Amino acid sequence: MADVELERRVEILEGKMDQLRDVPVRLAAVELQIVQLRGEMQGGFSTLRTEMRELGGELRTEMRELGGELRTEMHELEGGLRTEMHELEGGLRTEMRGLEDRLRTEMRTLNDETCTQMRVLHEEVISRMALQQEGMVNASPARGSRRPRKTR
Repeated sequence: MADVELERRVEILEGKMDQLRDVPVRLAAVELQIVQLRGEMQGGFSTLRTEMRELGGELRTEMRELGGELRTEMHELEGGLRTEMHELEGGLRTEMRGLEDRLRTEMRTLNDETCTQMRVLHEEVISRMALQQEGMVNASPARGSRRPRKTR
């Protein structure tokens, strides 16, 4: 019985050894695949870095060109804006002078009207005062017949 068990154990061991015989070949294949993958990845990363550098350079160039175009456009707009502002300033100054002249004319007219009204009122007051004095002279009693003053 021990011999049968030993044979059985040897058979199992031989089966496992057969399986292990393929391991070095399979391991070498996996190692080769890893080396190939590593090479491909290094090449891919190198290509990616190169492409990124090229794109970065292109982007920088494009940004410089756009920056120059924007500067040029801004200078052109600035000149146009300055011209437009000067034109508007001149128009505004002219309009303000016209308003000033009209305001001065209107103020002079109002002042003249006020002076005329004041003269009329002044003459009316003088006329009334003259009439009152005339009325007092006519209504005053004869000289010598003055009423005595009341004393306290």
